[in-house]
Amino acid sequence: MILYPAIDIKEGHCVRLSQGSFDAVKVYEENPAQVAKAWEDAGASWIHTVDLDGALAGRAVNLDALAAIVRSVHIPVQTGGGIRSMEQIEEKLGVGIRRVIIGTAAVKNPDFLKEALSEYGAERILVGIDARDGFVATEGWEEVSQMRAVELGKRMYAMGLRYAVYTDIARDGMLCGPNVMATRELAQETGLAVIASGGVSSMEDLAALSRAGIPGAILGKSLYEKRIDLAQAIETFERR
Repeated sequence: MILYPAIDIKEGHCVRLSQGSFDAVKVYEENPAQVAKAWEDAGASWIHTVDLDGALAGRAVNLDALAAIVRSVHIPVQTGGGIRSMEQIEEKLGVGIRRVIIGTAAVKNPDFLKEALSEYGAERILVGIDARDGFVATEGWEEVSQMRAVELGKRMYAMGLRYAVYTDIARDGMLCGPNVMATRELAQETGLAVIASGGVSSMEDLAALSRAGIPGAILGKSLYEKRIDLAQAIETFERR
């Protein structure tokens, strides 16, 4: 199971939200690039980033910070947040981002996802499936659609998608444990390789995801609050 330490960027700083609320922001570090280097030094094989301002604006807002992260490490970086056009994908890849995560646009404009997969391939394009009570949320989690996460996953897989990041918004940033059942259901029902996100707070949570056969997990607040030691987690779940 690959572990992805997360760097959420707001106004150029490394922050965390609680339940996706932009009214519940905590700044952890002023320099995201330094955080990325620390995660690499701890043994991370990937860095996961989100442009939180971009998720609301629908365009890149923290591109300079993302570029600085890429320059600071020798491991691949994936990013999401406000990516809604081919130009924006090219913009991210142009600064060295390895994988781009499409969220809102995949729900509202499936043809865009088809074009992106055709142009860049399933190894470079992921979809972020963010759900509240099982229903897909969009627009930086500010809106909840009438589509269930599993149904969206099936549609995306049929288009050629192979990787998805699944976030249970109610658990994100709450350190209350991941929604293992929903994550496993999404993977089993759709055929997607699902990266779990939201709520991971302990080594026991990671063990539960590992037992469920989930191939990846994103770690956020659990690292910043020192609930999980990244080096130990990588040794236990990624290198065994």
